[in-house]
Amino acid sequence: QPQLVESGGGLVQPGGSLRLSCAVSGLYFDSYDFGWFRQAPGKEREGVSGMSKSGFITYYADSVRGRFTISKDRVEEIFYLEMNNLEPEDTAVYYCAAGYVTGSLNPDQYDYWGQGTQVTVSS
Repeated sequence: QPQLVESGGGLVQPGGSLRLSCAVSGLYFDSYDFGWFRQAPGKEREGVSGMSKSGFITYYADSVRGRFTISKDRVEEIFYLEMNNLEPEDTAVYYCAAGYVTGSLNPDQYDYWGQGTQVTVSS
């Protein structure tokens, strides 16, 4: 049974940094694209960043480009979202997801999801 488990969320001041991790099990890591999504209260879930199975193609929402970086460790079977220069508008529950064929940050293209981790940016 595929399982994705996020960690690394928390409370941080504006301008601060966090690194989210997503540990993957129960699926063949190299066969999946991975993505990060977020959902703030009263808003729809939005795509934040994604990475192709090859690792050569990455996607970023305009609101986070230049501040967030997605990466993965094939050996440990974990992927990450490094978040720098955080803003209050980044406050949300962050979800990691895996999809066999995605090519975008459309959440409908992703098959497996983690439970979410809260990120709060506030002074």
